[in-house]
Amino acid sequence: MVITLTEVALKKLKEMVFKDEQSPRIDADIAGGCGMTVKFTLVFDESRRNDTIIEYEGIQIRMDRFTKRYLDEEVQIDYTDERGFLIGETLSSTACVQWDD
Repeated sequence: MVITLTEVALKKLKEMVFKDEQSPRIDADIAGGCGMTVKFTLVFDESRRNDTIIEYEGIQIRMDRFTKRYLDEEVQIDYTDERGFLIGETLSSTACVQWDD
């Protein structure tokens, strides 16, 4: 897996001061019933035992196995003042399963 940060996102992360034991983490937020949407966010959290750690220019970005399986092989992280950190693309599925009795 390859993670890249835009210049703006990298600058913002380098400016931030993290509390003890905290680092950036990509988190998957899954919603839906019939169909599914996966949105990725950047949170600042403590390390977890089975995290995958990817380092980019001195910044360690973590993710768990659950989140990693939904990400593309190449992920870009960007930042805007209006929307904050933007990770990859939101995934959507409208597939519904119907069961016939």
